[in-house]
Amino acid sequence: MDMNIPKSHPRYLSLQIREKLIDGFNNNLVAKEGLLAHGRGEAFDYLIGEKTTKSAKNAIKAAANMLNQAQKSVISVNGNFAALCPKEIIQLAKITDSKIEVNLFYSSEKRKKAISKILTKSGAKEILGMDKKQSTKLKGIDSARRIVDKSGIFSADVVLVPLEDGDRTIALKKAKKRIITFDLNPLSRTAQTADVTIVDNVTRAMKLLVSESRKSRKQITFDNKKNLKSTILEIRKNLERRAKNV
Repeated sequence: MDMNIPKSHPRYLSLQIREKLIDGFNNNLVAKEGLLAHGRGEAFDYLIGEKTTKSAKNAIKAAANMLNQAQKSVISVNGNFAALCPKEIIQLAKITDSKIEVNLFYSSEKRKKAISKILTKSGAKEILGMDKKQSTKLKGIDSARRIVDKSGIFSADVVLVPLEDGDRTIALKKAKKRIITFDLNPLSRTAQTADVTIVDNVTRAMKLLVSESRKSRKQITFDNKKNLKSTILEIRKNLERRAKNV
């Protein structure tokens, strides 16, 4: 990162994330549309108070449990995710015995290779989604994200789809996959469709998910719709609290 951000700056963490994404864009990981998507997510992060809420922690525990109980889990990786959390992606994959697959909405060979490079540098031994001979199509979706790996997402029972578009989440559910997602908007199609929605900044949540996955083994009961309602109530309480100080 070119920008020297002082740690004393009140927006230090937020600015650090922005710089990582700009670096990712300059190095072909992140699409320009990904920068816009991050800005939208950051606005929702303000609403939850820029912290991991109680409901998010509950979702993280459920996600860790689902990954550990899965027969064949896959972590789907796009440009923003690779730019922000490459080490955590590898750690989570190792702990939960999950495969890693590159899957992009704004797809190009240049971006795929750049993402594969940073994941390999971070310790990945195998990256799916790179071999056209192993690709097949997911039904019910027309974007480039319909192209999936036969040995990965296509045959998975659990798929982690961070920073996702709703169309693919719906298509994956129709394909009988259980879906875990990170989405700062609790009202999005992805958030409402997934089995486990973690409403949190992915950089905070991934660290917690890695930690929770090391210890979470027992089956737990989790209701995603109920948890999302709790999230919305947490947002309301945060806004009410902030309104009193205006």
